[in-house]
Amino acid sequence: MSVRVRFAPSPTGRLHVGNIYIALNNWLFARQRDGHFLLRLDDTDTERSTAEFAQGIETDLTWLGLSWDSFTRQVDRIADYDAAAEKLKASGRLYPCYESAEELSLKRKIHRVYDRAALKLTAEDRAKLEAEGKRPHWRFKLEHRRVEWNDLVRGAEHIDTSSQSDPVLIRENGTYLYTFTSVVDDIALGMTHIIRGADHVTNTGTQTQIFEALGAKAPEFAHLPLLVDAAGEGLSKRLGSLSIADLREQGLEPMALNTYLAHIGTGVPLVMKPHLSDLVAAHDLAKFGKSSPRFDPAELLHLNARLLHTLPYDEAKAHLAGVGLGEVDAALWDVARANVEKIEEIAEWHRICRGSIAPHIVDPAFGAQAADVLPPAPWDEGSWKIWTDAVKSATGRKGKELFMPLRQALTGLDHGPEMRLLLPLIGPEKTLRRLRGETA
Repeated sequence: MSVRVRFAPSPTGRLHVGNIYIALNNWLFARQRDGHFLLRLDDTDTERSTAEFAQGIETDLTWLGLSWDSFTRQVDRIADYDAAAEKLKASGRLYPCYESAEELSLKRKIHRVYDRAALKLTAEDRAKLEAEGKRPHWRFKLEHRRVEWNDLVRGAEHIDTSSQSDPVLIRENGTYLYTFTSVVDDIALGMTHIIRGADHVTNTGTQTQIFEALGAKAPEFAHLPLLVDAAGEGLSKRLGSLSIADLREQGLEPMALNTYLAHIGTGVPLVMKPHLSDLVAAHDLAKFGKSSPRFDPAELLHLNARLLHTLPYDEAKAHLAGVGLGEVDAALWDVARANVEKIEEIAEWHRICRGSIAPHIVDPAFGAQAADVLPPAPWDEGSWKIWTDAVKSATGRKGKELFMPLRQALTGLDHGPEMRLLLPLIGPEKTLRRLRGETA
């Protein structure tokens, strides 16, 4: 059977790196096996789901290159949930309960799990309660037994459902809960593997029994460790923690984020991968551990810089144009890329080499002497040494006293790419005017 996996976010907030961590691993797993990657919006929470958040999910995935093979929304699948619920009711696995929230709270103080008191109600009892205006919530009757599975991340796992309460699958207002709708969708859409966060491990026993009660075999499961932030706190899309939109606005490269998320939690040395195809080839769920890995923005930024430092101009060109730097040419990119952490920082070197800067000459006499011995054009990478040797002879300066004033006069900075590479880009005209203390 062809591999089919899904990423199923709810459009109730902005996606954060923890969400994409799950999406990416599903996508890589599918692509490695020529499988199918489904994007499903779990949008039955109509009060909090918005079109803006739904569009944001698609934008984030597209930016990262995680294309989906098919798309569905839970709000379009209510008829399937209705049919599945009727099937479970007919088999006696879904039963109505009439306790109020206050009554359930009191029960929890007395009993560790729900006591199934509703199963003792007669048809007459139920009719009387409903005549009084009470509407039931519906619970799934668990079989009290040990549910075992081989987790593709965690290895042999089990849940003893005798220690769990019968879960509510339908609220009093008739709306369905995730535990139920997710299983119905996974059956109808033919999911073969469920790759999700470790916070769903305890759901697996319940959901396996729902699969079986609906006449289906449960898929294979893989529960990835949950990411935490640098302070060890959990991530929340409602709070915007490390949101993909923010990282994109900060100028991060999508492949830096993809590479980081594909490696974090595996224990494998972090090696920058320039293309998703490189990550596909190396993907292995068995390499992930159980402990929660920390997502460190500083490490991501360092990885982003490493990517830019080796990124060919042909691959950078579209991104440069997208951030308003379409005038940056290959020569400037090749010289300046090793000195930036984010692509927008190229703007400064474009201004220095192709635009103009304010005067930065500290010693006008030294500037005049340096200007007098400029080598003839055209300039190449050897011109810097020819010129500095001549300035050394003319002024007697050497070392930092020679090189730093020249760098500052020509760039306005005390750091940057090698001057032998920058000098030909700045050119004779700008160099002469800057040495004279003019804006150029």
